Amino acid sequence: MSNEDFLLDDLDDDKTIEFIKSYLPQDFKETFSDDELFYLLDLIDEYYMDSGVLDSTTDADGFIELNLDDIVDYILAEAKKDDMGEFDPEALLFVVQGEMEYGDSLDS
Repeated sequence: MSNEDFLLDDLDDDKTIEFIKSYLPQDFKETFSDDELFYLLDLIDEYYMDSGVLDSTTDADGFIELNLDDIVDYILAEAKKDDMGEFDPEALLFVVQGEMEYGDSLDS
């Protein structure tokens, strides 16, 4: 991966984080720091890679079935293992949904 690729990834991550922050309901807007959101975004990416979900067969509309609770459970387990503290599962669900909505907005 070139330096330019890393810069593009960072820029995309920044845009994703901004989208997630605007997507979060008012009750959760102050829940996560930017650093925590970057960490959570990395865990979501790890889940996609490690779970094999990216190798799944798509449905007739070209979508992959995802269980959001599985992603949240993965994040909770990894965060505990990494000593990152406890996260509210309901708040994490909004982060996961925001990340997916951002991806969907790019495909539109």
